[in-house]
Amino acid sequence: MKIVIVGAGKVGELLCRDLSLEGNDIILIEQDAKILEKILANNDIMGFVGSGVSYDVQMEAEVPKADVFIAVTEKDEINIISSVIAKKLGAKYTIARVRSTDYSSQLNFMTESLGIDLVINPELEAAKNIKQNIDFPEALNVENFLDGRLKLVEFRIDRGSPLDNISLFDFKQKHFPNLLVCIIKRGERVIIPSGNSHIKANDRIYITGSNNEIIKFQDALGKDRRKIKSAFIIGAGIITHYLAEELLKDKISVKIVEMNPEKANKFSEYLPKATIINADGSNEEVLKEENFQNYDSCISITGIDEINMFISIYAKKIGIKKIITKLNKLSFVDILGENSFQSIITPKKIVADNIVRVVRSIANKKKNLIENFYRLENNTVEAIEILVNSDSKINNIPLKDLKIKKNLIIAYIVRNNVAIFPKGTDIIKEGDRVIIITTESFFDDINNIIEE
Repeated sequence: MKIVIVGAGKVGELLCRDLSLEGNDIILIEQDAKILEKILANNDIMGFVGSGVSYDVQMEAEVPKADVFIAVTEKDEINIISSVIAKKLGAKYTIARVRSTDYSSQLNFMTESLGIDLVINPELEAAKNIKQNIDFPEALNVENFLDGRLKLVEFRIDRGSPLDNISLFDFKQKHFPNLLVCIIKRGERVIIPSGNSHIKANDRIYITGSNNEIIKFQDALGKDRRKIKSAFIIGAGIITHYLAEELLKDKISVKIVEMNPEKANKFSEYLPKATIINADGSNEEVLKEENFQNYDSCISITGIDEINMFISIYAKKIGIKKIITKLNKLSFVDILGENSFQSIITPKKIVADNIVRVVRSIANKKKNLIENFYRLENNTVEAIEILVNSDSKINNIPLKDLKIKKNLIIAYIVRNNVAIFPKGTDIIKEGDRVIIITTESFFDDINNIIEE
């Protein structure tokens, strides 16, 4: 497909890499010639220097022939206007990144009246992700399927855990019949397990199940499942704006530390039920004065990765129960992720995954719609929810009669809103939603589950 991207910031650069690797023809529009040159040198794409809101630049970039137009500059207004122009010129599908809270109530207007097909707010999505992690204090990562009714949740197996050295056959047959272990991360290895696989201490495992079943799992592990009652947030940015509102609705006590006095004052007016402190949240003395150690959760979401990392490591040292860290640099995600003591939120990756899901669905509109899509473990695993159409060649064939690839698991077949753990005698039908976990890259079609 022909895809035009406006903006070569962190998200734009990531999209250029990901979407070009998926075989799309990418054209990048960027005002800064040096930044554009750098990205062109590292990716097999084309580029034009100029503004995304320029009619002439869009014509030169062949926007009228674009299957997808994506505007992800740092300025919401440029993203909105350039997407409207692109739609008028004939781009088939337009996507705009819109971050400001000023526009949060206007998203429906943008899609219905301005003709922008999809508006993505990375900070809002990041806030939702953080809230999910607060709801499951012992989890390292939480993702949604089936409109939130099913979860994919990551846990670390501690030494001495009752699950240490248990086979997955016994896990399911004797202990957790309504849960499925679909990924095991052991050291540097990512394993798509079988019934003969064993869980070991220090593994990180991903399980799928309903909210209630995952809560039962935490109880059985002897985990302390006390509800989070207090949150200490460092950084009063856009994510905090969305997140604090939701935490306060859940009767969670919120303290926000912000270094910028104007931001601190603004939040004091906007969130009168929260405690707002104008101070340096990376200063150990400030943290001690504000009784940091007494809070159930630490959410470090400043704009500086190094500060967020420092605060999270300090929070671990003093024993804070739930630690959530925002990072922008993916290299830092790998470094901090090795410690496995906190949940890591990467807004640009959340946006990129959403856009990749949409692009794959558009590219395969005659095949099967991708409802949800997540990339895990440094993009080595994909978790996908696919809506099956009438043309799927695997329809109505018992799974035991299909030669299913070994690098994937069919976690669920969802039929008439009922989630089914598939057995060999089960079949996939038109209208089913199928949740697949695989180490295969660029998975975009239910028919790809079988060996060719």
